[in-house]
Amino acid sequence: MVVNPKKSHMKKIRRIYITLFFVAISTLITGSLHAQANLGDLKNATPEQRAQMQTGMMKSKLKLDTSQVLKVQAINLKYAQKFESIIKGSDGRMKKAREAIALQKQKDAELKPVFSPAQYKQYQDFEQEIRSKMMSRLN
Repeated sequence: MVVNPKKSHMKKIRRIYITLFFVAISTLITGSLHAQANLGDLKNATPEQRAQMQTGMMKSKLKLDTSQVLKVQAINLKYAQKFESIIKGSDGRMKKAREAIALQKQKDAELKPVFSPAQYKQYQDFEQEIRSKMMSRLN
């Protein structure tokens, strides 16, 4: 079987962009469009600022109650701090991508029991919407 080098290269690029999506989703999670406008500002934000923004967007988008907000805030802060080394690190894109995907999966697993089934579905739908938008920009 002959592998087309162009297709292989495109698959690598797509994987990189999907990974960047996960980094972006970790900083933007379930937010309004104006909050997504400037990733550069988010990259320069502190983990606490990113976690606060994520929590605020989740609270509004998913209609979280007070108990959920407190739990989500703690999870968002924990992962914003973990993502800091990925965002600011000098590792290669592929390594950053693998780390970001793994962290995002861990974060999603921690968030799932905090949300109701309907809220978790909304959360997943929003992630998929962002992923689709990013992929359409690539094509």
